[in-house]
Formats: sequence, structure tokens, C-alpha cells
Amino acid sequence: MSRMSFAQHPFLLGFEQLDRLVERTQKAGGDGYPPYNIEQRGETAYRITLAVAGFAEDDLAITVEDRQLVIRGKQAPEPEGRVFLHRGIAARQFQRSFVLADGVEVAGADLANGLLHVDLVRAEPETVIRKIRIGDRD
Repeated sequence: MSRMSFAQHPFLLGFEQLDRLVERTQKAGGDGYPPYNIEQRGETAYRITLAVAGFAEDDLAITVEDRQLVIRGKQAPEPEGRVFLHRGIAARQFQRSFVLADGVEVAGADLANGLLHVDLVRAEPETVIRKIRIGDRD
């Protein structure tokens, strides 16, 4: 017996892309580095905060690729001759992805005190009612 996905339900027409979106979201999970918070800052505003200690602004890149927010970090190589007795601050490169819903846009980003803040806003869709006349084809 095969399991039917929600996008295959007969009342949900045109949601096949949502199945692919859920699959892509599962792959974007990553290994947990760097740690992050997601907070709601109003009815239509969100903030993603990543702990990026040791990363400078030039070490970070933020892009939106096909409704996916991608945050990458890569530090410059360490200078020769540094000897660490203990290294507890991660200095590895990372990529963290977040899938954005339709209408969600990046409003801006800033780096302060080792935290990268990415602000998102969701535009409220306007309600549109369209009357369909029987027998008319566009």
C-alpha cells in the first residue's frame, strides 16, 4: 500500500510544488552550525539571528535563491604561527538555508556583537474576488 502525500489529495489542486518544497526543506536542515533563533517581531515581520562569533562582515554572504534564503560563512585562513592551547570557537565555513514562503522578502541584515540578524517581512496579500461567468472563456 503506497502512502498518498498531501499534494496528491484530490481537493488540493496545483500543490505539487509544495511537495518538492517540503523535501528541499528537509535537506536544508544541516548539522546545527551555526546555532540560530527565529523570532516573530509583529504580524508580518520575522528575524533570523545566527551566532557567528569570529566572522567579519566580509566573511558572510546572504542570498535568496529560488525562494530559499541562503547564508554562507567562510573565514580567511589563519595566519601562520598561531598556536592554540584550546580552540572552542568554531572557525569552519557554513551554509544555513531557510525556505521562504511566497511574499516573504528580506528587509535587511546587520552584524553586531557576533550575531547576524536577518529581518524578513511578509506582504499581506490583497483579497481578490473574481466572478466567473458560465460560458465565457478567456
